[in-house]
Formats: sequence, structure tokens, C-alpha cells
Amino acid sequence: MAFHNLGCVYFYWAVILKRQKLPPFPLPTHGAIVKNSCPLAFELNLVGWSDSTAVQLETPIVLEDILSDLPKVGNTEDRDEMPYVKAPQTEFQRYIRTFSSEVQGPKSHAAKSKSKKSKPKLYDHRPLALGNDNYLRVLQIPKKKGANFRDLPGVIVGSDNVAKLDPTKERVLLPSGRPLVLDCVLTYEDGRCLRPFGRLWWDEVVGTVLTCPNIRMQALIHPAQDRLLTVRESARLQGFPDSYRFRGTVKDRYRQIGNAVAVPVGRALGYALAMANLNKTGNDPLMALPPKFAFSHNIEGTP
Repeated sequence: MAFHNLGCVYFYWAVILKRQKLPPFPLPTHGAIVKNSCPLAFELNLVGWSDSTAVQLETPIVLEDILSDLPKVGNTEDRDEMPYVKAPQTEFQRYIRTFSSEVQGPKSHAAKSKSKKSKPKLYDHRPLALGNDNYLRVLQIPKKKGANFRDLPGVIVGSDNVAKLDPTKERVLLPSGRPLVLDCVLTYEDGRCLRPFGRLWWDEVVGTVLTCPNIRMQALIHPAQDRLLTVRESARLQGFPDSYRFRGTVKDRYRQIGNAVAVPVGRALGYALAMANLNKTGNDPLMALPPKFAFSHNIEGTP
């Protein structure tokens, strides 16, 4: 038996017979942008190519690669369906729009003919609507890389990297009478956290997709629009194809996405399991995935 750790998700491999092989762990296919160092407790779980191996990794996939083709929507968008307004701009976007056969199964001839005539629709591209006070706060977060609650009027950051209210200025209040800068974001992680009311940026990677978007604890604001990431944008971050629809309330849909294993992770582990089951793997605990695995609909070597 062996297990692999990805963030807080554990995957266990087990065999019944001694002659059976444990599936190897897939090696990385893309470069990575590291935002924070790996906790010491997980260092032994890191998987990578050895320094002596010459390998050309694909360029890291960043937010612009994932979201730049999606229509502009507002904080109160409530449509479950809408048309695409742009053609795919990146390899990821072309793949995620056409990756449906493996999810839905083969289509009949009549269904194929119908799909050619009708324009594809975009589903679940709607955010969890912010309340009026939080929306007014988001409006004041600058549209620049690294912007967060520290950019709000009345906040200063000391040499110790702790954010606090400027004692020389009167506290700014919203029309509701509540403060513009919340006490809870000033004290979160002892005032050193950069995530509350954080605006994401195009050339960045995004942190773990959680089950409930909380703007007071997470960087979730769209780079160019004053709203949270939508259900569809969150789904794309998890590798779900655009053809995959979610059900229930908007909160239910975020929860389904946050609780899911990222689709690319599942595909890579599934491929390793299939190759081991077909006796097509060696004794090495690591394996290289086929070329262009990440964006391939037909995987080399599988039946």
C-alpha cells in the first residue's frame, strides 16, 4: 500500500496479490509558480524530476490562460446560461470547451447534427453576490497586482508587515454606518495576511479552491471586474470542462467544486492506475505521462 498527498487530499493505492504492482506516481508536466514554500511536514511528499534529468516542462498555466475568454458579468448576475462572446484564446480554453466526450459519453448522429447547428452555451458563469457593504469595499480595491484590503483608505502597514488603522485619521464609514475596513481583516493572522479582499491577477496562479468563497479570508476578486470569481471560473480552476453543469443554489455549486478532486489530477492518477493494471509500468515509483497529456482527449497507450 502507498499513499500520495496533494494539499489536504490523500490518495491511497493498494494491491491484494503480491504479484500486482502499485501504480507509479505521475511526474509533473508543467512548470510551477510557487507562491509559498512547502511546509516541512510535507517535504517528503514532493514529487519532481531529478536534477540530473533533462526535461522540458510546459509553461505554467496562469489565470489569464483560464479566464480571458469568458464574458464580463456583474456582482448580481443570475443567468444560468449565456452565450460565449469570444473564441478560445489559449490552448487551455480550447481544450476545456471541447472536453465533453469523456464526461458525457459518445453522442448520437442526431445529437451531433443538432450541436453543429446550435451555438454552444456557457453555464454557471455567475458569482455569489456580495452584500452591499462588501460590494462597496470591493469597488475600492485597486485593479492592480497584489491589491487587497491594505489598499483601502485608512490602513497603514508597519515595518513589521502588520496592517493597522492609521491613528492620525478618522475611521472611514460606509453609508450603512459600518466601517469600511473590518476589524476581522486587521486581526486575521495577526494582521500579516494578504488574502482578505485580495484581487487576483492575470499572471498568477490561484490558491486552493475552497467550498465556500469568503472574501474576508481569501483572495477571490476578479482582476478586472468588481466581483468574486464565478462558479464557472472556479470550475475551470479545478479543470472541469465547460460542458459540466452544477446543480442547487449558487453556494451548493461552489461546494460541489471545492469538494471535488481536480479533474486533471484525477485523470493523471487514473492513467497511472490503468497502466499498472495493464502491466505497462515498470518498477520505478514515478512515471512520465505521455506528451501533451494535459490537453489530450485520446490518451496514448490506453485501450
